[in-house]
Amino acid sequence: MDRVAIKRTLLVALALSLAIAQPALAKKMYRWVDENGNVYFSDQVPPDQVQHKRETLTGKARVIDVLEKAKTAEQMAQQKRLDSLRKEQEKIIAKQTSNDKVLLSTFRSLDDMNKALANKLSSFDAERKVVDGNIARTEQQLQQQQQQAATLERNGTKIPPKLLAEIAATKAQIESSKQELIHHQQERDNSEKQFKADIARFQFLTQANGNDKAANSNSLAASNASNELGLFVCQDAAQCAKAWKLAGEFVATHATTGQDVENENLIMRAAPQQDSDLSLSVSLLERNNTQQIFLDIRCRQTSIGAELCAGSKAQAIRQAFAPFIQSSLAAQQ
Repeated sequence: MDRVAIKRTLLVALALSLAIAQPALAKKMYRWVDENGNVYFSDQVPPDQVQHKRETLTGKARVIDVLEKAKTAEQMAQQKRLDSLRKEQEKIIAKQTSNDKVLLSTFRSLDDMNKALANKLSSFDAERKVVDGNIARTEQQLQQQQQQAATLERNGTKIPPKLLAEIAATKAQIESSKQELIHHQQERDNSEKQFKADIARFQFLTQANGNDKAANSNSLAASNASNELGLFVCQDAAQCAKAWKLAGEFVATHATTGQDVENENLIMRAAPQQDSDLSLSVSLLERNNTQQIFLDIRCRQTSIGAELCAGSKAQAIRQAFAPFIQSSLAAQQ
């Protein structure tokens, strides 16, 4: 190859290299808005502006990247707390989903459930009759022992230590059986309560679509600081019971989706179907021996849905949650 050809080849290669490198050498443009609403465009972001949300633009003003606004230490701590609460709520939701699957795989109809409940209660009642019979026989035995002791006393004979020990043992046995009876009644009541809750849940799941197919189940002092999280801290169990009902009313008022789960630990509306949907849920949590009611808001998993959940509407709902419960509780007094 002669020198002219080599020179031409080198010039062509250099031109191609410059053409390829040209986009890479082009400076990026940034767009951001400051706290006063002023819009800026620049190829560099001054140090005193880096805290603002900014967009990276192409030469044709197309957004290719978005850097969210820097969070303050307080906001980061709040986000960490919110993430922790959401994880706890997710556990409750996962448990509910698992329970639903078991419920639907165990029973075929409400009639099956009602029969199962009747059988379970009959079993409890049969066990109670056995305990009642044991108590009756033991009381009769005690009566005989006490009569024997009384007869000895009337005859001026000292009651044998063995008889006194037998009387004491019989009394203890009767007391133990009565405690067993109380415990047995509590178990029966709890079992009936849980079974009836399961029946209500089964009815909701199987009738949600109008047929027998299961629907998809997808201290006041601290309350001000908790408003941003959507968290109400109960003073005691009695207050929490009232607050829980109010929380359900709040969810029904502000959610745009239908009912999904409603029990003593979780009230959750159905998953969002539209970009404009807000699905609310509240869960009853135990933290540091304190009952707390946590509100969470779900939006559709799209860019518009994410913007809705991060926007002022969702924030206003979250901030209104604890004050609503506080003012409603005050009005009830």
